[in-house]
Amino acid sequence: MEDGTEDTSSGLGESVVMTLDLSDFPAIFVLPTHLSLEYLHDIEHQLSRSGASLTYDIREASLILGSISKPRRAKFELQAAKVYFEDIDPPGPSEDSAKPKSTVKEAEVDASSRKRPKLEEIDTQSTTDDSKITVLSDTSTVGSDAESKTDAGAEPLYQLSVSQVPASPRVDLSPPPAEALLDTIQESFGNKIQVINLAWLEDSIRLGAPQDIERYLVYEAQLLPPQKVSATPEPLTVATIQTNKSPKLDKSEPQNSPIDNILERAKADAKSKPNQRTYLSRASKRDRISDAAKRDFTGRSFTSTTSQDPHSQPPHLLHQTTSEHEEGISKSLPPMPDWVLQNIIYSCQRATPLTSPNDSFIAQLKEIKLARLLTNDEIGVRAYSTSIASMAAYPYVIQSASEVLALPGCDHKIAHLFHEWQISPDHRIQAVKDIENDATLKCLRLFYDIWGVGATTAREFYYDKQWRDLDDVVEFGWNSLTRVQQIGVKYYEEFLLKIPRVEVESIANIVKRHARKVVDERIECIIVGGYRRGKAESGDVDLILSHPDHTATAGLVDTVVRSLEEEKWITHTLTLNLTNTKRGQETLPYINGMKSAGFDTLDKALVVWQNQSCPGTGSANEHEKSIKNPNPHRRVDIIISPWRTVGCAVAGWTSGTTFQRDLRRYAKKVKGWKFDSSGVRERGTGKWIDLERWTDPETRCKDWKEAERRVFEGMELEFREPWDRCTG
Repeated sequence: MEDGTEDTSSGLGESVVMTLDLSDFPAIFVLPTHLSLEYLHDIEHQLSRSGASLTYDIREASLILGSISKPRRAKFELQAAKVYFEDIDPPGPSEDSAKPKSTVKEAEVDASSRKRPKLEEIDTQSTTDDSKITVLSDTSTVGSDAESKTDAGAEPLYQLSVSQVPASPRVDLSPPPAEALLDTIQESFGNKIQVINLAWLEDSIRLGAPQDIERYLVYEAQLLPPQKVSATPEPLTVATIQTNKSPKLDKSEPQNSPIDNILERAKADAKSKPNQRTYLSRASKRDRISDAAKRDFTGRSFTSTTSQDPHSQPPHLLHQTTSEHEEGISKSLPPMPDWVLQNIIYSCQRATPLTSPNDSFIAQLKEIKLARLLTNDEIGVRAYSTSIASMAAYPYVIQSASEVLALPGCDHKIAHLFHEWQISPDHRIQAVKDIENDATLKCLRLFYDIWGVGATTAREFYYDKQWRDLDDVVEFGWNSLTRVQQIGVKYYEEFLLKIPRVEVESIANIVKRHARKVVDERIECIIVGGYRRGKAESGDVDLILSHPDHTATAGLVDTVVRSLEEEKWITHTLTLNLTNTKRGQETLPYINGMKSAGFDTLDKALVVWQNQSCPGTGSANEHEKSIKNPNPHRRVDIIISPWRTVGCAVAGWTSGTTFQRDLRRYAKKVKGWKFDSSGVRERGTGKWIDLERWTDPETRCKDWKEAERRVFEGMELEFREPWDRCTG
């Protein structure tokens, strides 16, 4: 990092990883199974810093890192990701070997024993002591020659120390050239895929050098050509989700096996009882919906499964003629910002203005990111968010795909998309065109835009409920909706209307007037969100109320909402949380290992607002009173923050989504802290960090703007103005 601080919050050391070079290894994919989102971020960050070729598509990888230790689990993960492969049979014993063939049970025990090696099993003595040097990798020609001369029952050479290797005259133990090492590594993978335990990366980082993969190998398979995928996948019916459907049998099984007969009888029985419903747990239903979505979108150009489709076009190769190459050398690129040269990945460490010279291309990436969200590709969403934030911060018009690759967080996939966008006559990516024409995505987007409906619920509406439009929601599922969702459907079109800045200011002034009426004139009303970042229009209104008197904010949200309801500014109060008041307005407690409570845990009210300034309001005339209020309904969030941590609340609620995420990641990895809108705590001790110096009355902030600056100062970050936090 810039300040040289070592990350003490993770087992993957920041200072050691700089000595680890993984650039010679093939594409690496990290399995998210059994990993928290934060730890997954850490692993990907360390791989990137080590020069590894990191991919977010498992089908592009030759090496898969995972927190798993059994071959059966590894095969399950590959099958779930629709990777086509076959087992690699281990070489059998030689004819003169007296060893019997291993049983299946023995093979499983051997595979499961390849767990994380204990520290005492790895010899970490100085290499100056010849008797303690251990050969960790068999990559030289000497190793292969010596191994061919040993008996079949002897141990492999890479498991022997130098003192145990048979003497051989004039043996050159010098490391091979970098080119030879790269060729050897690439040839060792070929068309294979290897799943290795995550301990390989942890031990490699701790020892400062890549460890032998064989010691951590969980499973190895031969990749097969992708099977043909139907251009029009079979639609999923309600019965498909609601019944326990058995997986397809392997073709190697006899066609008339007892299992086939059982399946046939089960199918016939199901047909004879079409109305019988198998009830599933919510988790099982979500899994089936997720599987249905994966099948539905396999092979689409906008998903990570594109490589599965044999009919899909391969990505454009970035061809360059000799003249173009010479011309490119003569042209000097603009001076790269420091954050590019230093490969800084946290968006909170750089300025991201409201507008970018590359907004046209970024808009296309945002469409793909939304499609990844709707199709349940969490890793893809995170990857695109990082790339978008990086490109939005870049101050120059991007001229080439190679310039894209220079930006932190932008990989070859983004570079290929830019190249496609650049050479397209209408500057549009084919994936975006496919998104706009995809009927399923149109339905998912329709449901996703309902207030109170996220991507997961949108998929449930489509695949489980079989709804296709808002009329279906009202006719078949109105009573099953939450109150927030019902209001979201009722005012669907109104909530999609943007709110101009002048109306945002008007709402804030009314809320401030009522807050001061129920407390006093010292109360502060701060407009945050997109408005404070400089947007001309907002999707909703986010307001923070605070008061220098710590006791004045306890329970304040309830009092203010009641006052606004009396004057009918608020038509519906959907949620009213007093979480912070109930814990004494203290910063969210942190216990190492506990489940995160989310970014925001402050007192908050989620309300529907309607301007009452219209003809007939307050009139005694019955005809005028009957005139419907033409003003659109608006979504308003009223957040209450104690003065002691108002800077954290304002910083969090003002910043763009990726800026917020990276602020939390930076606090964790660099400072060892837990950051949220209620304040900051040490991860090790749970102690509150008083960044805003509120404890001493003499040093307390005079206003909330000073408090926000102190948060950045305390985290050793350069203060960024709100209009420089527009990461999206």
